[in-house]
Amino acid sequence: MDTPSPSQTTRLLAHVQRHGIIRARDLDPLGIPRSTLKRLTDRGEIERLGRGLYTVPGAIESEHRSLLEASKRVPSGVVCLLSALQFHEIGTQMPFEVWMAIGNKDRLPRPERLPLRIVRFSEVSLAHGVVSHRIEGVRVRITSPAKTVVDCFKYRHKIGLEVALEALREGWQDRRFSIDELWAAAHLCRVQSVLRPYLEAIV
Repeated sequence: MDTPSPSQTTRLLAHVQRHGIIRARDLDPLGIPRSTLKRLTDRGEIERLGRGLYTVPGAIESEHRSLLEASKRVPSGVVCLLSALQFHEIGTQMPFEVWMAIGNKDRLPRPERLPLRIVRFSEVSLAHGVVSHRIEGVRVRITSPAKTVVDCFKYRHKIGLEVALEALREGWQDRRFSIDELWAAAHLCRVQSVLRPYLEAIV
């Protein structure tokens, strides 16, 4: 069996260390054969996280590593709802799944080690109120506090109205968003009539 050339090994390890988690297809533009990835994985120099996802063994994981893994698995997706609440430290939710929004026509990701809860957003809703955050040096797209709270009201039948109310109260008390930000997202998601009485009760 051929062994990876030193240059390929060095470049691949440097790439994984730089990006934290990589996808197998990330190597194609670099001109590194996927066989090199397999050999280094077999030798224990690279760890396979799941289908097509790899990292450096023993890497120090941040508390948001699951969001990073999810964004690598679903590059077009956006972390939303309960996972976004947890990231923004709004409310008391501790989801065991990563909640991800994808477009109405996007393909569902295959089941893997990391459990995902997929919610479909319209193209407009998927683009509004999305902020990029760096997790272990990797860009992860997450809905903003205001958009997250509004999404909770829109999907209250999935997560429960009490969760949405808790997020609204705590987010407002902690000044995580303005009325204008909240109302713009509510208008876009068409939940103004649902949100209005609860908002008027706390403002």
